[in-house]
Amino acid sequence: MQLVLDDVELESPIVIPPQSRMTDEQFYEFCQRNADFRIERTANGEIVIMPPTGGETGYRNSDLTAQLRNWAKKDGRGGSFDSNTEFILPSGAARSPDASWVERSRLARLSKQQKRQFLPLCPDFVVELTSPTDRLPQVQAKMHEWMENGAQLGWLLDADNRTAYIYRPGCEPEKVAGPERLAGEGPVAGFVLELADIWHPDL
Repeated sequence: MQLVLDDVELESPIVIPPQSRMTDEQFYEFCQRNADFRIERTANGEIVIMPPTGGETGYRNSDLTAQLRNWAKKDGRGGSFDSNTEFILPSGAARSPDASWVERSRLARLSKQQKRQFLPLCPDFVVELTSPTDRLPQVQAKMHEWMENGAQLGWLLDADNRTAYIYRPGCEPEKVAGPERLAGEGPVAGFVLELADIWHPDL
């Protein structure tokens, strides 16, 4: 296992190798003791600590989360989650998408304790929103990881370039330049994400 800290100024990771891989329980406790940071774990056991987002990204993400939440409550087929929610994937990675949705029947199979900690499943639908410090290839690699672990639909929003990438199982990503909205399909059929405030944040 390695501990990876993203250095925003140098745009290169700082790698600190711990002596042993954390169990899921140890990783959860580690995150609780360092709650000021957003922490993920790769499938290889690397710990990745990322800086907080800036105001523009936070504004965009709150709009994304609100739209998904409002639709999910009306639709009733599943639950939506914000960027603070961590998922333990089948690969052993622990990841937090910027927004996600899980079918209610899958959530019902989890115990109360499992629901209180990092959810041991891959969401059915995930959205990743780039921030100014993100490198697109890294976020694209994360999207492939979501799909490889069972996501049925994924959207990558390259906000500064107003470009969306649609990920589906077994297919190459579909690139869409400057869409005004995205229409959900598969697990989130009926959901429509309006992109005006994400492409043009009114701050």
